Amino acid sequence: MQNVPGSENVHAATEDTSALEAEVRSRMTQGENIEQEVRDLTVKALSRQGHDQDSLRHVMGAVLKGVREGAQEKLQSSSIQAQTALSPVRDAVAGLDAALAQLAAASKLTLEEAGGRAQTFSKEELTRLRANLESIENLFFETLQESASAAHDLVEVTLRDIILHAKRNGTAVGSQLKDTLEALNHQLKSTTHSQLEAGIHLTQAITDTLRQAAANVLIEVAERVKPSDKPGGHHG
Repeated sequence: MQNVPGSENVHAATEDTSALEAEVRSRMTQGENIEQEVRDLTVKALSRQGHDQDSLRHVMGAVLKGVREGAQEKLQSSSIQAQTALSPVRDAVAGLDAALAQLAAASKLTLEEAGGRAQTFSKEELTRLRANLESIENLFFETLQESASAAHDLVEVTLRDIILHAKRNGTAVGSQLKDTLEALNHQLKSTTHSQLEAGIHLTQAITDTLRQAAANVLIEVAERVKPSDKPGGHHG
C-alpha cells in the first residue's frame, strides 16, 4: 500500500494547531510567565508535528494567532492599560523564538549523539533537514509579518516593532541555527551516498530529542536557550 508521508496526520495536525491556538490565547489573557509558557506549549507542539515548512508554518501561525487574539481581548478590557496588555505580546514572540531555537538545538544534539555512537543518517535525510532548518528563521519572519497584517491598531504596531527589532538584533533561532548548520554540514561532508540510516529515521530521532526537552528530561536542550534577561531563570 502506498503511504504518502504525513497525509494521515493532516486532520490530527489541524486539531493540534487549533488546540495550540486556544491554549496560547488563554495564556495571553490569564498567564503570568508568558514567555516560558508559550515556549513550552510550542516545543510540545513541535514534538508532535513534522518539521517540514508546512508543519512549522502551521505551528507558528497557530501560536501567533493565539497571541494576537489574546492581546486584542486584553486591550478591549477597559480596566487594563495598553502597555500592560501589550507586554505579553513581546514575551510570547520571544517564547516562540526560543522554542524554534530548541528545535535547532535538538537537531544538533541528535546529530552529535548519533556521531558519538558511530551512527550515520542518509545523505537524503541530512539534505532534507538542512533545507528545513535553513528556512526556519525566514518562516518566523514571514509568519510574524502575516500576523501583523491580520492584527489591529496597537497589536499591529507592537508586532511590527518586534519584527524590526528582531531583524536588527537577530533572533535566538538564528543564533542557534549557525551552530546546528555547521554540525550538519560537517556530517554531510563525511557521509557517502551509499550510507543508510542506522535503524532510526533522522526526523524521528529529532522528535524524540525534542519530546525529552518538552518533558524537561533533556536539560541540555532546555537550558541552552533559556531567556538571558530573566534573573535566576531556573524554574522547578
